[in-house]
Amino acid sequence: MTRPLRIAVVGHTNTGKTSLLRTLTRDVAFGEVASRPGTTRHVEGARLLVDGKGLVELYDTPGMEDPVALLECLEAIVPPGGERLDGPARIAHFLAGAAAQERFEQEAKVLRQMLASDAAFYVIDARDPVLAKHRDELAVLAGCAVPLLPVLNFVRDAAANEPAWREALARLGLHAVVRFDTVAPEQDGERRLYEALATLLDAWRPVLAKLADQREHEARSRHGSALALVAELLIDVAAARVAVPVEPAAALRREVAALHERVRRREQACVDALLALYRFRPEDVEAAGLPLAEGRWETDLFHPDALREMGVRLGSGAAAGAAAGMGVDVMVGGLTLGAAAALGALAGGGWQALRHYGDRLFDRVRGYRELTVDDATLRLLALRGLLLVRALEARGHAAVAPIRLPEPALRQWRQGALPETLRSARAHPRWSGLLQPAVDDPARQDAVRALVEALAADGQA
Repeated sequence: MTRPLRIAVVGHTNTGKTSLLRTLTRDVAFGEVASRPGTTRHVEGARLLVDGKGLVELYDTPGMEDPVALLECLEAIVPPGGERLDGPARIAHFLAGAAAQERFEQEAKVLRQMLASDAAFYVIDARDPVLAKHRDELAVLAGCAVPLLPVLNFVRDAAANEPAWREALARLGLHAVVRFDTVAPEQDGERRLYEALATLLDAWRPVLAKLADQREHEARSRHGSALALVAELLIDVAAARVAVPVEPAAALRREVAALHERVRRREQACVDALLALYRFRPEDVEAAGLPLAEGRWETDLFHPDALREMGVRLGSGAAAGAAAGMGVDVMVGGLTLGAAAALGALAGGGWQALRHYGDRLFDRVRGYRELTVDDATLRLLALRGLLLVRALEARGHAAVAPIRLPEPALRQWRQGALPETLRSARAHPRWSGLLQPAVDDPARQDAVRALVEALAADGQA
């Protein structure tokens, strides 16, 4: 085709037409979404691109406010000479008259866009009862002789009555119907939407198939990028090490607090990047009962409640310390060592021990402790990142209700063994970007890729 496919988005007032445009364009700023009727007063367009080329143009239209009276007006049209008019001719006659400029101004905008389009999505709020006004509305739209695909919106709502709508549409000869919840679209919902439209527009089938393929490719790429953001966060935190003097105790407390703050800022950077990746703004996910408010986690990462909320089981040693709000291990080479043990290792291990632990043992001997973030906190970071990714991928860009994180069913991150990649990262402090820019060597890149695979595997559980 030499031009884009033009699709009008039509329907009664307040059924989710603008919401459908927001979800299909992944643009939370498109139009205005509100619970009051008649929010959209003008036709607004958006273009869907594939490889920089516009394949589909979508046109949001005002809601039809009085279809019953409009149908009566159309049926009363008797042109000079009394000749019989077909549907499009009758609509054109109506649009040329005074009623289209006055009483039915909004409906006229819809009909003009219908005549200028190749097809239309008829958006239905599946929670509404089937009324006479809906039947009249469909009769008016049918007069435009444009292929019409009913789209059942809000089908996941408990109040939805999908069977009643399907029966009513079938009685009107509309058997090609698709369910597409603009608030929480199903994973393959967009493909099924375009495939259903292709049954009405066979000539446009290759274009619609190309668009569906591109959208799925974008979704897979976006998912991989999201897991890479979480993996980078985990590597940065796992590899971080800070040497602090054993005395005075105040110095240790200051360093622990500083490490806490660095980890918080690093997690927040990951959250911001995930919201941007999925094209949400911090204010789009604000909610009082949500762990994420205004783009920030409400429950502090190092608060004991954070572990309990995510179902992370605490073990002994350093993990138990996290319950007291520490969230750090005092470690040497991945082991918890007291000063006597460090001296014994150095004396008994000789040159091999010195080569293995190097400056870290010398620091220990000189009375320094080494702070690293504990396993429980790494589990919590992974869980919060994975669950946020899952929530964002299940959210339509028209949603105005709070994001609710799914239940933490990611068993591996809650209580299973941590990936070997994270344990290896503890031996490579240069991989961490918490204290200084990370050294992005091939080994670190390999570690990130391996961790992405581990995150993906558990994300499917």
